[in-house]
Amino acid sequence: QMSQAASNASGDNLKAKLNNSSNATDDELMEVCKEFEAYFTEQVYKEMLKTVPKHEGEKTSALVDYFKDMTVSQIAKDTANEGNGVGLAQSLYEQMRRNYEQ
Repeated sequence: QMSQAASNASGDNLKAKLNNSSNATDDELMEVCKEFEAYFTEQVYKEMLKTVPKHEGEKTSALVDYFKDMTVSQIAKDTANEGNGVGLAQSLYEQMRRNYEQ
């Protein structure tokens, strides 16, 4: 599926950024941590959506599924970038800063 391929590409891109973060500025590191929080939150939201029962005989098109995935992705990004998000980005950032100072 197109959305699964996009999700895998996003995860691979994020992994590359985290691996190269040892030379990152504080702002760049925090941005990568927020991207990770958004990615993680998106996966949680998608798993939550799977638990919603469908009506008997309900069918959705690939286009509807695509836009649903895009909406969930945007909601996850908004969650990570507003206020403290769910707190994962800040915790990850603090841990990574401690590791780099050692």
